[in-house]
Amino acid sequence: MVEGFNEKLIEGVTCKIKEGTRMSLEEYVNNPLWPLLVETVHAMVMYPHHKAYVRDVVLHERPDATAQELAIKLGIPLGEALVILCELRKTKSEGKSASQT
Repeated sequence: MVEGFNEKLIEGVTCKIKEGTRMSLEEYVNNPLWPLLVETVHAMVMYPHHKAYVRDVVLHERPDATAQELAIKLGIPLGEALVILCELRKTKSEGKSASQT
């Protein structure tokens, strides 16, 4: 193991993740460049298909999946995985609050 990195096995691939470099989803969303990332991801041809697959398959198998895990599992950019997770978790929380009222 390399010092300063954690190794994590994801879908049979050993990934080295630098310690202390993970930002929370909220930190990404609050970044001034977030709207630009969302706009770029929405322009990607496969984005709607990736989002549907994550919603219908991946999150049923692993509801706590991280953006890094999605990016590796689907072979998509980390930015796309972040936008997908953000949107799906936002939709899920909106659905919960609507059913509680």
